[in-house]
Amino acid sequence: MTFKKLTLATGLFIACVSHAQTNVVSTQMRPVEEAEKVRTIILKGAPDAVNFIPEDGNTYFTRMKAELGAAQGKVHATIALDGELSPVNQIGGLSDLDDLAKKLSSNREFSGSAMDLGKMGGANQRFIPLMTNTFQMVANKKALQYLPAGANINALTYVQLRDWAKAMKDATGEGKLGFPAGPKGLMHRYFQASFYPSHTGGIVRTFKNADAEKAWADFREMWAYVNPRSTGYGFMEEPLKTGEVWVAFDHTARLLPALNDKPADFVAFPAPSGIKGRGFMPVIVGMSIPKNAGDKAAAERVIDHMTKPTTQALILKEIGFFPVVKSDLSQLSPGVQMASQGMGAVFSAKDGRASLLPVQLGAKGGEFNKLYVDTFTRIVLRNEDIKAVLGEQGKLMDALIKEAGAPCWAPDAGSGTAPCPVQ
Repeated sequence: MTFKKLTLATGLFIACVSHAQTNVVSTQMRPVEEAEKVRTIILKGAPDAVNFIPEDGNTYFTRMKAELGAAQGKVHATIALDGELSPVNQIGGLSDLDDLAKKLSSNREFSGSAMDLGKMGGANQRFIPLMTNTFQMVANKKALQYLPAGANINALTYVQLRDWAKAMKDATGEGKLGFPAGPKGLMHRYFQASFYPSHTGGIVRTFKNADAEKAWADFREMWAYVNPRSTGYGFMEEPLKTGEVWVAFDHTARLLPALNDKPADFVAFPAPSGIKGRGFMPVIVGMSIPKNAGDKAAAERVIDHMTKPTTQALILKEIGFFPVVKSDLSQLSPGVQMASQGMGAVFSAKDGRASLLPVQLGAKGGEFNKLYVDTFTRIVLRNEDIKAVLGEQGKLMDALIKEAGAPCWAPDAGSGTAPCPVQ
């Protein structure tokens, strides 16, 4: 018996497919082209037919909560960021996967740190790591001639990035530095991964301190050399490929199409450092099985398929997310190799300062992200008073953190079990 895909008035859910299909809800690989690659390439050869269902991260928790309210759920497995899985785990919605983790580890070599993260701070495995990634920068080689004297692209500072952007604009008459500041862009991750950690050493405690004030003033100054169309960019691949932008920050997966299309034209490198180091954000994606999944054996089979070394290499090649299982990558394209090298430079930077995803906030993550984008809009785009904006936005952040009861997470200093203070 087969049911058609349905959308309820709340926008929450699916009706299901037949028992012969394994339903996988995913907040990752959602763009149409990526989702199609998952269905036709990455899941090819899976032991069962898989119904891959993209879900927006902002509505994911609501969907899973509704799903878990049923006696038997229709979602067999789910793919999400560790921070997106956290609130589902907090309400007791994820199955223990200790036996599956042991079975899978018998014939493939997982990253030990990634597997440990899958325990989500507890004793039991709640997700099997699927893939990892980070944010980095890419530059067209045409831009390299305008680098400040003595600058090392793998150890760039924010002052040098500003000077680089100015030199490119002076020479071309155009803003050649670009950011994903459009409605579908990941600008909030830029602030959480690089800007705040690099300039202030934190993202919550330091949100409105003196270092933050200076950082915003400097960023507003640099914005004069940024391509003004950045406020419409969702993915930086296209402006890089067309040459509209020569230097860009984005998620590796969103840069990879440009690297694959024109590998001889680009170089990849870490985001700049500030007075507190070189901020970066390691991203971990896991696969979990909901507590009330109807066919857990089918879910385990799709997790098995997705974590095979050959599938892991395919995920990197097609989607741009990096393996958590030891895999042979030697046959992959020059663009993928470049992205891999750039990611290696990010993770190995001596002055690196890791910033975790806002996992403690659960369903409040979307509101938290919006605070950074709104702050950017008011300070940089609308030229409002920096101290006043940070004070107002800081009060909103403080209220949100307290409502969520979220203690501090890296790179902020710990707060025990108390909510993280905004200072």
